Amino acid sequence: MALGKLQKVLISDSLDPCCREILQAGGLQVQEKPGLSKDELLREIRDCDGLIVRSATKVTAEVLEAGERLQVVGRAGTGVDNVDVEAATRKGVLVMNTPTGNSLSAAELTCGMILCLARQIPQAAASMKEGKWDRKKYMGMELNGKTLAVLGLGRIGREVATRMQAFGMKTIGYDPIITPDVSATFGVEQLPLEQIWPRCDFITVHTPLLPSTTGLLNDSTFAKCRRGVQVVNCARGGIVDEGALLRALQSGQCGGAALDVFTQEPPKDCELVSHPNVISCPHLGASTREAQSRCGKEIAMQIVDMATGKGLTGVVNGQALSKAFSPQTKPWISLARALGMLLRTAGKQVQGSVQVCTLGTPLKEAGSYLTPAVAAGMLAGGTQKEVTLVNATLLAQEAGLKVTATHSDMAPEPDSSTGLVQVSLQGTPHRVTGTVQGSTPVLRQINGATFKQAAPLCGPLLVYRAKASDTSALATLTGLLSKAGGQLLSYHSSSTVAGEQWSVVGLSAPLPNLGELKPRVTEVFQLHV
Repeated sequence: MALGKLQKVLISDSLDPCCREILQAGGLQVQEKPGLSKDELLREIRDCDGLIVRSATKVTAEVLEAGERLQVVGRAGTGVDNVDVEAATRKGVLVMNTPTGNSLSAAELTCGMILCLARQIPQAAASMKEGKWDRKKYMGMELNGKTLAVLGLGRIGREVATRMQAFGMKTIGYDPIITPDVSATFGVEQLPLEQIWPRCDFITVHTPLLPSTTGLLNDSTFAKCRRGVQVVNCARGGIVDEGALLRALQSGQCGGAALDVFTQEPPKDCELVSHPNVISCPHLGASTREAQSRCGKEIAMQIVDMATGKGLTGVVNGQALSKAFSPQTKPWISLARALGMLLRTAGKQVQGSVQVCTLGTPLKEAGSYLTPAVAAGMLAGGTQKEVTLVNATLLAQEAGLKVTATHSDMAPEPDSSTGLVQVSLQGTPHRVTGTVQGSTPVLRQINGATFKQAAPLCGPLLVYRAKASDTSALATLTGLLSKAGGQLLSYHSSSTVAGEQWSVVGLSAPLPNLGELKPRVTEVFQLHV
């Protein structure tokens, strides 16, 4: 269920030496080969369990497919634009980044850009190098009393806002996730975008590049802004429509722009970069010694923690898997997967709607990680490649399986203090219920039949339904085990429903042939949990 053992990691971009040192100290074999060609990368990745990149390496679907042992891709930086996250998820490869590693450096660069726009420092410095003394040409403005709009109020956005407040700037902003009450604590008044455009003197963007943020600043929005508005983009190329920006600069609607990022890097069309009111840098947001050291250190520590089973942080596409490292949640994930396997085998189908119901206050937030675990169990043993918590939800959707979760704080005794997980196949009578005793997943009910003593769900299991009055099934099973050289490790039977009982038998190894047992039971199946 969790990922396998990590042994070998490839670093394919230039990173601080501390990254390699931390990985090696954590017991991992490290290959450091920056600047690989595409073909070289495809060769090198074949026998690697992990890959660490910065920005230069493009982790495409082809690269991911070539990594036969690949389990994790770590990006030393914010964002994962150079990683095909969907392809990684499909393959069950975990993607992680270091979202806090370069926040301060990016924020400081943004503040520097705002200052440069206000006082035209780069243009004046270039003029001096040409032997000129143009004091009148470079008339600037004070920042004190000006309004700065911060679009995106995450780590970097709030750092920029608090720093620019020290210059006396009024900070307004927008973020669809951060609440106005939270942004007010760091001095930003949140407003709808339509109210922001006409109020601001400066705009700085700090959002990820998403379909909803691509072209956030465009011809229409520039037209709504104050004439001469100043724009800063140190986030992602494409958030500001470069064609619209150039038109706004040419018309004077935009008074100046400071750009550290571009839609295409390096930009082939230099008309925008060459505009006299544009300040540009070659994507230097994270280019400080401190940020590079911090990002290299953080991604190495995250991968070492993953390799040693300590935990997962910075996860982009496998949040459920991070819960699998917690001693408290790990047995519940094992239970959910086992219930999914049991439901699939009993129901003899994968397609349809599956309802996961968590019962009891301790499981109030558990649906987010138990749902993919149930999906993984439902898909186990199918035609898909290895199913993990990383790719289970995606593969389930593609297989025509819809898994949803509900919760109730009430759980029946004796499980009210620990909780219960109930999984049902909608439109059928198939339903299984289980809990965790100590650290062992156990089965409480199957299709309405309750087990007097909860049946452990671990190892090779044989499950059958037979008439309660007929004990020949157990005798036949004992004979089959004797012939096969196997052992009966545990036996649990349920209450009687419609004259029949369910039995769950723990075996030392699966039986090769159930032919002699089938005539004595209503149904029988084996599974390995």
